[in-house]
Amino acid sequence: MNRPRLIVAITGASGAVYGVRLLRHLRASGVAETHLVMSASGMMTAQQELDLRRADIEALADVVHNVKDIGATIASGSFRSAGMVVAPCSMKTLAGIAHGLADNLVTRAADVVLKERRKLVLVARETPLNLAHLRNMTAVTEMGGIVFPPVPAFYTRPDSLDELVDHTVGRLLDLFDLPHQGLVKRWEGMGRSGADDAARTDKS
Repeated sequence: MNRPRLIVAITGASGAVYGVRLLRHLRASGVAETHLVMSASGMMTAQQELDLRRADIEALADVVHNVKDIGATIASGSFRSAGMVVAPCSMKTLAGIAHGLADNLVTRAADVVLKERRKLVLVARETPLNLAHLRNMTAVTEMGGIVFPPVPAFYTRPDSLDELVDHTVGRLLDLFDLPHQGLVKRWEGMGRSGADDAARTDKS
C-alpha cells in the first residue's frame, strides 16, 4: 500500500460533523486512503445537522461501500488497513460491535478489525450513559477497541465550535499515527502564573 487505508463509518448519533470533518481533512491532506460506509440513520443525522446530501459526503472518500454489502472488501480480514473509526458511533452500533452481531457492513468491518488485531476507535456519542452502554463500552475495550467520546478540551481555550471539532479530529488521527497540522493545540505545561497559584492553594 502506498498510503495507509482507513475505514471511516458514520452512524446515527448526533455528531456527524466528526466523521465528515475527518474525511475532509484526509481528502485535503492525502495521508490515507479512506473507505467510507454510512448507515441510513447516519445519513439522516448528517442531513439534519449539516444540511449535506449523501453525494456530498461520499465525494469526500476515496472508496464508498454500501452498508448492506456484506461482501465488500472491508468485510474480509485479507483487506489490509490501519484500522477503523466510527464517528459518530451510535449506542446501537456500539452494542452490535460489543456482541459481535456483524449484521451490517459497519459492524462486520469492525468485527474484522478486532479479530485481525487492528485499531478500532469508536467515537461514542450519548449522554447520560445507562448500564447497558457502559457494559458494552467495557466489552469493546476488553476486545482491544478504543472508546473515544468526543469530550472537548477546554485547556486550549477554543474560540469556536470548529476548533473543538478539529481538536477531536486531530486526536483521532494521533491514534493512527497519521500526520496533521493545525488541528491540535498541544499541551505544553501550565504557565508559570498558573503553577504558582496552584502551589499556593495546595494544602496537601
